[in-house]
Amino acid sequence: MMFSAAVISGLGLGSMYALLALGFHVTFIVSRTVNFAQGSAMMVGAVLGYLFYQTLGMPLLFAIPSALLLCAIYGLAIERFLVRPFASRGSDAWLMATVAGGLLVDNLVLFSFGKEPRQFPSDWAQDPIELLGAGIFPQQLLVPIAGLVVAGCLMAVNRYTRLGKVLQATVQNADTARLMGIRVEWVVASAFVVSSLLAGIAGLLIAPLFSVSAGMGTLFGLKAFAVAILGGITSASGVLIAGLLFGVVEALVTVSFGSAFTQIISFSAVIAVLALKPDGLFGSSGVFKV
Repeated sequence: MMFSAAVISGLGLGSMYALLALGFHVTFIVSRTVNFAQGSAMMVGAVLGYLFYQTLGMPLLFAIPSALLLCAIYGLAIERFLVRPFASRGSDAWLMATVAGGLLVDNLVLFSFGKEPRQFPSDWAQDPIELLGAGIFPQQLLVPIAGLVVAGCLMAVNRYTRLGKVLQATVQNADTARLMGIRVEWVVASAFVVSSLLAGIAGLLIAPLFSVSAGMGTLFGLKAFAVAILGGITSASGVLIAGLLFGVVEALVTVSFGSAFTQIISFSAVIAVLALKPDGLFGSSGVFKV
């Protein structure tokens, strides 16, 4: 019973990690930069969803799109003001700029939203149901289902749509893409928008199962980056699989050894895997300057 519950819970967490990690993947393949404010974007999605739905009383069907729209604008601002000025000059200072930007937003939310965690109400996280002999909340099933659907849509867009072809052209050779009339700067900005949208979706999905607070995205963002590297940051499917594996392993460790050992064993496993496969489980060799 405990094993079944742990696996289901782990798949939910893993899906959330995968969504965040896919954001790292999208920006990296397009611009060879990553958004270290990704955890902050997740927090922004959850906090805005709470404010619109719970504080302002907006219907959920309006609160969620409104929160995601502002997440998209947040991602656009990160690219325009924290990444582009440095990346255009060949500087790696975007790394520290995105870290600082995320911390700045976290603290702004801390002072305005407050430090006390808030409970995000959801009918799907109230009454548990029995599945495989374990009592779980429907929200725990919604998270992996929604996560897989979003990840599948992202991969389908990349493979079958014109936007996907534009992204692939930019990834293969940005200079040639410019000669073909592709606005590379717009493509890079779009990648950061998608990255923050994925983070916002993850925050909204996980909010009813965890408390909403200004600091909720910090550890999640760190784990998501570990997942992105573990899966091979250049491989979308690898990142997705790594996220699910990481979530399940984390949940099983918690059940078997207690929460005190969760981070120790999980990150030790990540180090061990990367020592054997430096490019990640499904990644290809490449140069990644951080």
